[in-house]
Amino acid sequence: MSAAGDTGRVARFRALHDRGCFAIPNPWDPGTVRALEACGFPALATTSAGFAFSRGRPDALDALSPEDVLEHVAEVVSAASVPVNADFQSGYSRTAEGVAENVRRCVATGVAGLSIEDATGGDGLYEPGEALERVRAARAAIDETGTGVMLTARAECFLVGVPDPLGEAIARLSAYAEAGADVLFAPGVRSQQDIAEIVRAVAPKPVNVLMSADTGLTLADLERLGVRRVSVGSALARVAWGAFLRASRLISEEGSFAGLAGAASFEELNVLFGG
Repeated sequence: MSAAGDTGRVARFRALHDRGCFAIPNPWDPGTVRALEACGFPALATTSAGFAFSRGRPDALDALSPEDVLEHVAEVVSAASVPVNADFQSGYSRTAEGVAENVRRCVATGVAGLSIEDATGGDGLYEPGEALERVRAARAAIDETGTGVMLTARAECFLVGVPDPLGEAIARLSAYAEAGADVLFAPGVRSQQDIAEIVRAVAPKPVNVLMSADTGLTLADLERLGVRRVSVGSALARVAWGAFLRASRLISEEGSFAGLAGAASFEELNVLFGG
């Protein structure tokens, strides 16, 4: 049964953003959902890249169809007992009307939240006015459902390499907050000073920070900067792929099985998955 309309999950998700700072890791299939839940995380988020890699596709806005993505999001929601946020890229449409329609379909999967980014899928961003219209369309579509699903608006300035990524991100995120985004997110921001400036600029709205590598910052450090939510994007999927590729290449190139060290045991995985 779908979790669509599960107001309990939405309420729990909203409450997590009220105070403190929580980690929201990113599974890419039912097995990783269950493993992360067993670790005690209070919420999960899908990863468009992790899912694309699992399907043998690159991380690109047009690599998968909206139907593929919606089916995947529904599968993750069904496998989870905690709230799920959908990485919904740029809404899988070039038009604001299309974004609204796809957002309604995403809400119907039972997500507690979803994110919309302002990247065009090429090497740039939607113009500020058009990006703002798309956020407004997503907000209105969610409101029409009456579910209270949280909307995260993403400014991709640090990832596409604009001349002043911090200034542009703050300007865009501030506008997205005014347009009704519940959470603000500028993936790619790394310095503590920049993170703190973004938090101050959009306060009291909560900020999500992406930790895609070990920068030395901890969850406690990010909480001190005022961050409310920390995701890892495709990082866990890339960790898994890294171990897989290293072990496979050792076998292929050296005839060595040393890469199999550290593998999870059958017993651990059978217990984890109820065997």
